Amino acid sequence: MAGYTITRSIDVDAEPSTLHALVDDFHEWTKWSPWEDVDPALQRTYSGAERGVGAHYAWSGNRRAGQGSMEIVGSTPEQIAVKLVFEKPWKAENPVEFSFAPTGAGTRVTWTMSGENTGMAAVFAKVFNMDKMLGKDFDKGLARLKAVAEEG
Repeated sequence: MAGYTITRSIDVDAEPSTLHALVDDFHEWTKWSPWEDVDPALQRTYSGAERGVGAHYAWSGNRRAGQGSMEIVGSTPEQIAVKLVFEKPWKAENPVEFSFAPTGAGTRVTWTMSGENTGMAAVFAKVFNMDKMLGKDFDKGLARLKAVAEEG
């Protein structure tokens, strides 16, 4: 098995509560998620709580978007924990965390995902670095989150 962790941060000129609200409600993710433009016909399903713990989001799309779900499993003003489950193109379950730390001018947002590569994914990971492969998406998403929060 090959474990990995992807972490990216950005400083945003907005209150932690503004950023928290954009992450704690899956309906808001369409404004900033780096994967929103992967499949214009992406099918989304929202269930459970409207926001916060128990909120559930599922998607199904083209081959690149794949299929999976997310559920908010922890939510405090300082941190949101998400259980991310991929069904297609491969099966995986990853813990995801967003943290919000006040800075002098706003908020430092940190997005972290970790996981274990097993089976074919472990072979794939020997050739492709997960941080390099997905890190650019985290950077893109955080830049979009910053833009939305600072406009708001």
